[in-house]
Amino acid sequence: MTSESTFDNLTGDYTLDSEHTRIGFVARHAMVTKVRGSFNDFEGEIHVDGDDPTKSSARVAIKTASIDTRNEQRDGHLRTNDFLDVETYPEITFVSTEIRKLDEHSFELTGDLTIKDTTRPVTIEFEYQGTAKDPFGNVRIGFDGAVTINRKDWGVSWNAPLETGGVLVSEKVTLEFEISAIKAA
Repeated sequence: MTSESTFDNLTGDYTLDSEHTRIGFVARHAMVTKVRGSFNDFEGEIHVDGDDPTKSSARVAIKTASIDTRNEQRDGHLRTNDFLDVETYPEITFVSTEIRKLDEHSFELTGDLTIKDTTRPVTIEFEYQGTAKDPFGNVRIGFDGAVTINRKDWGVSWNAPLETGGVLVSEKVTLEFEISAIKAA
């Protein structure tokens, strides 16, 4: 793996490798534990401008029906109108609008996140994990990032009160991104 401290040699267009990328989430359940899940069907592109990282960009489209929390009953409920309404809103999208380099290995990616036809800006802090050439000759680039959102801001507001106080599902959801992207030839 290359441990380059700058993005100088990384200029180019990259496609998310869905086999080695995880787009996930974490939410509190019943105020006492965390439920983790991911989306298994997505596509995305990244353009890296190594000379001026602020001119880089990213776009991701996630198929909402691919939600997976390792519990089919819960996944079925998450696909209904109570949560994602996958029949009406088959995709969640993110399109970058600004990139700000924080240091040699981290930056903030700001963009428009659309869930259930509601678009709001979010800023995700990412850390550059490095670059590698795989055994097949592909140049790979890796990034990890996360952001916490309030799901109600996107119209995902279903909940149930608990007898002991609190609610069944937290309003705050942490979105997690473990990105592996392959450079276009």
